[in-house]
Amino acid sequence: DVGLIGFPNVGKSTLISTISAAKPKIANYHFTTLVPTLGVVSVAEGASFVCADIPGLIEGASEGIGLGHDFLRHVERCRLLLHVVDVSGSECREPIEDFEKINEELAKFSPVLAERPQIVIGNKCDLATEEQIEAFRQYVEGKGLTFVPISAATMQGVKELPGLVYNRLKDIPPVPVFAPEYKKPEPKANDRSFNIKRMEAHVWSVEAPWLEYILAGSNVDDYESLQFFQRQLGDSGILDALVEKGVQENDTILIGDYQFDYIF
Repeated sequence: DVGLIGFPNVGKSTLISTISAAKPKIANYHFTTLVPTLGVVSVAEGASFVCADIPGLIEGASEGIGLGHDFLRHVERCRLLLHVVDVSGSECREPIEDFEKINEELAKFSPVLAERPQIVIGNKCDLATEEQIEAFRQYVEGKGLTFVPISAATMQGVKELPGLVYNRLKDIPPVPVFAPEYKKPEPKANDRSFNIKRMEAHVWSVEAPWLEYILAGSNVDDYESLQFFQRQLGDSGILDALVEKGVQENDTILIGDYQFDYIF
């Protein structure tokens, strides 16, 4: 029913864990898989909706960068989008710029998706000034959109959110979605090369067809499979190369159709 969208680290996972019983998993590895997390949000007895935490989109998602098209296809399944923005700019980002960039990616991917109903969530209000909140409110409401200021960390404004969303869903029909067939990438024989690019602040891309092939055939939620993947990262020199390039804890790492968090 509902999809949480926005850049990495804006608080989407914290939000879904506060409005539902969903508990996004974070494992103690250098990389932690980020996949869409579903949660059922109860509004009243017999009244509920399903909410999906869509892992952080980045610039270029419409062109397939990172999880790219896969993430956007998850968004296509949602009737209503909760566009979460860090209104405090705590990650050295501009809230209005972030909001516009995500909407640009939606429009590039699908004109229909660009018209999907949105409620704009201004998160991390506990870290923002009144001036920051008011400036973003005026910008959002100037576009004819609903703005809801919250702090998922302190629960400020969160209690009223499910009811607002549920009432909005009553007027939105289901969305038909047709999923394309996935094709597994074919690696070159004996090729263990890789290329690391810094996409933006705290976001890195690792291009390695052979590693993408391994990931496509692995269950990254399985402990032994994830251990094997970790060994490939270490043996190939990818981990050392990331450190040399200046990767920091909690940076986002993109490998093919997967997105990870870097954890020391």
